[in-house]
Amino acid sequence: MAHPADEESLNTITSTSSERTPLLDPERQSDNASTISNHEPLLPKASHAIDDDVKPEASTLGRKIGWSSAYILVISRVIGSGIFAMPGIILQDVGSPGLALTLWVLGALVAWAGLAISIEYGAMLPRSGGVKVYLEYTYRWPRFLASTMVAVQAVLLGFTATNCIIFAKYILFAANKEPTDLTTKVLAAGLLTLITVIHGGFYRTGIWIQNALGWLKISLTIFMIATGILATLFFSHRQPLSTWDGIWVDSNWELNTLSTTLFKVLYSFAGLENVNNVLNEVKNPVRTVKTVGPAALLTTLVLYLLINIAYLSVVPLDQLKQSRELIAALFFENLGLGRAFLPVAIALSAAGNVMVVTFSLARLNQEIARQGFLPCQRLLASNEPFGSPLGGLIVHYIPSLLVIVLPPSSSVYSFIVDVELYAAQWYGLAVTAGLVLLRYKKPDLKRPFKAWLPAVWFRVFLGISLILAPLFPPKDGASDVGFFYATYALVGLAVIIFGFLYWYAMAVAIPRYRGYVLEEEFHTLKDGTAITKLVHRPA
Repeated sequence: MAHPADEESLNTITSTSSERTPLLDPERQSDNASTISNHEPLLPKASHAIDDDVKPEASTLGRKIGWSSAYILVISRVIGSGIFAMPGIILQDVGSPGLALTLWVLGALVAWAGLAISIEYGAMLPRSGGVKVYLEYTYRWPRFLASTMVAVQAVLLGFTATNCIIFAKYILFAANKEPTDLTTKVLAAGLLTLITVIHGGFYRTGIWIQNALGWLKISLTIFMIATGILATLFFSHRQPLSTWDGIWVDSNWELNTLSTTLFKVLYSFAGLENVNNVLNEVKNPVRTVKTVGPAALLTTLVLYLLINIAYLSVVPLDQLKQSRELIAALFFENLGLGRAFLPVAIALSAAGNVMVVTFSLARLNQEIARQGFLPCQRLLASNEPFGSPLGGLIVHYIPSLLVIVLPPSSSVYSFIVDVELYAAQWYGLAVTAGLVLLRYKKPDLKRPFKAWLPAVWFRVFLGISLILAPLFPPKDGASDVGFFYATYALVGLAVIIFGFLYWYAMAVAIPRYRGYVLEEEFHTLKDGTAITKLVHRPA
């Protein structure tokens, strides 16, 4: 077994063939991708040893993401459409401001527990790919199962349709136009296409734009909080948060309602581990992964609580419960700030979220392609011709476009959130259980960060609870978008079952029937990208 890597001193990578290949030092690597490509001996080659995952691996694009860019990559992923759209949906679901605010605090605690687990894994296995790397390293049997499940989940559920739809709705609101199904879809699809082109053909420009939009988003949130506080202090006709008993009136304590609402809260905190997906491009990856997530979580928790209070202070409660995705637009209208500038700013914030999600998920798709679990491997794994993971961007673009175009835009937002978060609970539970398993099986692994064990077990308990929640139906048997209440769970389970059946057919049934076994061959593409090719060998 390979020894754990020290981020400061590691500069080699070992394969089972005992071949030692120089590895780029993550602390000293040049930021210039062309410098990397001009020194072929420094390019990391594919390794035959899975334990080499504990060693840093540098991207052929170079380590260009510093701490501030990593912070924006996380904070802009977290503060997306959620805080500008979810509070109205959540308040409508649970019925009372008190219960809604409680769930925001509970969601932050859950997010913290999940973040601590991601930090331990990321510091221990400092490579791009996030959950993919962690599950592959932990669950090595059955062979290829973990890789296949992550690949299926990433392709089928790795989309950014929700924030594209929020962008379209707020642009139409600002233009004082009715958000019809057609116009919403056209604008959402146009945004997705534009961002894919930017990230695919203009690497540095894409990073600059998403950083600028990230700071715009933070500034906008602070502005909304400040105006809400001022309105409460200086205008007596504004609706304040009144008595303690009053904020709990009409609370809905049904377990199924609370679980699906908690999904929506968790969606608004999703992305705290976003930097884990791109660690091959991050300067000082271990130090960054240990600090960026907690800083982003603290920032978002404070902003989320304050902006919820601002909404409740400015917009009448009955309007809030009917606002759904346009709660921020009603906030501006009630303050008399007009329909144009600030809603456009919210639309741009949603666009910033689409940019960072597209940026990170394209890297995850590229890692999946590198391991041979997508067709056209050489095309999808390469950084050619524009020095960007264009293939990964295309894999992300297609399902996102289909989700935008096919379902009705009026109900797709809330439903997609529930599906994504329900399926994610299974993977989150597997990662959390894997962390406990590794502490038992490999206690000597170097762990620059260790998650608090009660938080780990809390995350296990919560994951199981959320997975089982659909067994407890609401009184009317319908969800907040009019579907059968457990439709989101059935769709999420269908994706997981499909992944398992696909793995069984690819790795077990077909090889057994045709008399071959799957083996891995290791190659390096012209741009220096290391790939693993799955080949057939006679049994």
